[in-house]
Amino acid sequence: SQFPDQDRAVLLNLLKSCRKPKDLCNARQIHAFVVKKKLLLKDIFIATALLSAYAKCGDLTKAHQIFNQIQDRNVVTWTSLIDGYVRHGQADEALKCFRLMQHEGISPNVVTYICILKACSSLGTLELGKDIHVEIRKQGLMKRGGDIALGNTLVDMYVKCGSLDNAREVFEDLYGRDVVSWNVLLTGYVNQGLGIEVLKYFVRMQDEGILPDKVTYLCVLKACGIIRSLQIGEEIDAEVRKQGLFQ
Repeated sequence: SQFPDQDRAVLLNLLKSCRKPKDLCNARQIHAFVVKKKLLLKDIFIATALLSAYAKCGDLTKAHQIFNQIQDRNVVTWTSLIDGYVRHGQADEALKCFRLMQHEGISPNVVTYICILKACSSLGTLELGKDIHVEIRKQGLMKRGGDIALGNTLVDMYVKCGSLDNAREVFEDLYGRDVVSWNVLLTGYVNQGLGIEVLKYFVRMQDEGILPDKVTYLCVLKACGIIRSLQIGEEIDAEVRKQGLFQ
């Protein structure tokens, strides 16, 4: 019998709310219901949402079991599994899945690329990160008006793999930079002990009308420590207090 659309929408929302290990019990209860109603093989959206719930909750064995039961796997199915592996520190497994996905002829989407770039960051695999960047360019995903989250993740990958020149290059080409874009680059410079660069970009950021947040101020205060500038440090301290960020 047909499963009502209204019930289906409720089920999908319940599965979306399972995001952390503490929600695993709920995911299992929903899974039992899905099996009872024989929805796993009938409805790819419910099957993928269930797989995603297990992956986010950290039960990757169960997520992979469900993945293997889905016959018409699509980019969302693959990305849900890849995201689970990245999220729970299994970047190697994420890369294996990514290669299998491409071998099956499934084209990655923006979310897939974000996950894989995070895996490259975890493993410090700069060369693979560069290969992924080439793929992203070929698909035109970073052109004017492109996805800012993808751009920020790309900058972050280069920062974490220790290639600040590449990070800066991507950053300068980013359209619609937000506070996260600036923070990623500032963090890279501060971690390399380049305090002057941090302060230069901090001034530029403000000139471009981007409001600093806690992460920005933390980077700038560390930069003041690196270059031993008490005066700038005190000015930043006053600004932080004025904005009530100590609360």
